Amino acid sequence: MITALPDAHLRLHNFLESSQANGPGWRAVIWVQGCTLGCPGCFNPQTHPKSPGSSVPVAELAGRILQLEAHIEGITISGGEPLQQIGPVTALLRQVRQDSGLSVILFTGYTWEEIQSMPAAPGLLEFVDVLLAGRFMQELRVGQGLVGSSNKTLHFLTGRYSGEDLSHVPTTELILAPGGEILASGIDPILYE
Repeated sequence: MITALPDAHLRLHNFLESSQANGPGWRAVIWVQGCTLGCPGCFNPQTHPKSPGSSVPVAELAGRILQLEAHIEGITISGGEPLQQIGPVTALLRQVRQDSGLSVILFTGYTWEEIQSMPAAPGLLEFVDVLLAGRFMQELRVGQGLVGSSNKTLHFLTGRYSGEDLSHVPTTELILAPGGEILASGIDPILYE
């Protein structure tokens, strides 16, 4: 049952129903639109402007995710910057957690210390299993175990996953979209022209 506020909307860059390179097991992946952090070398610079992208009702997106529950282990939220839309992201995760057993992995460019100073952070973090925090730093690039650069910190907020679980996640996947577009995804995606 969807109980998210009907007027809550999320600026969405992309939604992928099934991925193995964005966390343990098969996962739905949500890339939000909008990020003001501007990390040099970011793989997703197209997600930085507040537009393009689409404004999607949280209840609708939660419904799409919940329809996939039998086929996925969890969801991964990336960006853009999810914490720059902390209200809608929290509403989405609350709904998914209320109505499913799906796990949640969230990537953010904010450091753990910055997150702790955000008044809305506790409400969000109660729905997150693994948080990967910190700005991407190209000179410290790692690209494995879901860690983009060595300054990023991993926060296992529940006992659902461990570092060992993340070490088995493929670093790259190529997905052929229904329209023939090739999507490169993962922590160390193959770049192509």
